[in-house]
Amino acid sequence: MTEATVRVVLPTALRDLIRSSGAADPGADVSVTVAGPATWGRVLAALETRYPMLRGTLRDQATGARRPLIRFFACGTDVSHTDADQPLPDPVQLGHEPLLIVTAVAGG
Repeated sequence: MTEATVRVVLPTALRDLIRSSGAADPGADVSVTVAGPATWGRVLAALETRYPMLRGTLRDQATGARRPLIRFFACGTDVSHTDADQPLPDPVQLGHEPLLIVTAVAGG
């Protein structure tokens, strides 16, 4: 089984959540290792394992569905609506390009 080390760019709000829990500042760019081809579902699972305080913030814990105001971008393409088990583009899997997590702002 192969492994992929994926760089993930976290938005400020998630970095603040990690810091407020007492963990060290992860910085904007973190790396996680996933088994098999990297998918956004596997990347989120690795992030939630490394940073348990993120559980439930990016996806529903019961269903695994992405939260409505969270988007994932790989190589400039919104992959938020792709299947969570679909492999990410090769440049992301090889660590040349990051997976961007973007939080939307809603309100009036």
